[in-house]
Amino acid sequence: MSHPPEQAAISRRTLLKAGLAGGAALFVARWLHDRAQDEAIATPADALDSSARSIVAAIVPVLLAGALPTTVADPKLVTQRVADIVDHVDRALAGLPSASRKEVDQLFALLAFAPARCLLAGVWTPWPDASVDSISGFLAAWRDSRFALQRSAYGALHQLVMAAWYGDSSAWPAIGYAGPPSLVTS
Repeated sequence: MSHPPEQAAISRRTLLKAGLAGGAALFVARWLHDRAQDEAIATPADALDSSARSIVAAIVPVLLAGALPTTVADPKLVTQRVADIVDHVDRALAGLPSASRKEVDQLFALLAFAPARCLLAGVWTPWPDASVDSISGFLAAWRDSRFALQRSAYGALHQLVMAAWYGDSSAWPAIGYAGPPSLVTS
């Protein structure tokens, strides 16, 4: 019976060098990728891309049901109010740390991806065309989910919208808040 030809054994030193070189290459690649991502992070004027803006615009009336004026005679006023809130969400998102913004960006990317929107959110139509009932169902399901990730995602959406709404001084009269006390003394 013949034995296979002997192969040159890799020395421990060669293996360690290759491992260190590979680790360094991965580190540099990851660093370059993260740096490119940090540069790609939106400026405060446009932290939300167009698909994220449409998602926020769709969920705002549901999350602010009862608070957002819907009985205004001019529907354009309601649409403008929702657009203002989307802008405030954009500003709030721009103020978050980079890591948090990346997570929220990933959430919006997931919700914008049609198969994920359908299967994970249960919203079968594009966000601008989604019914209040389907959006309410999605939000309630994620709020009450047994999965911490979905509850956390709901919490992020909820907190962003609430911060945008209650951080806007035009919403304060409806809740009887006169605004922060003046720090200037006479």
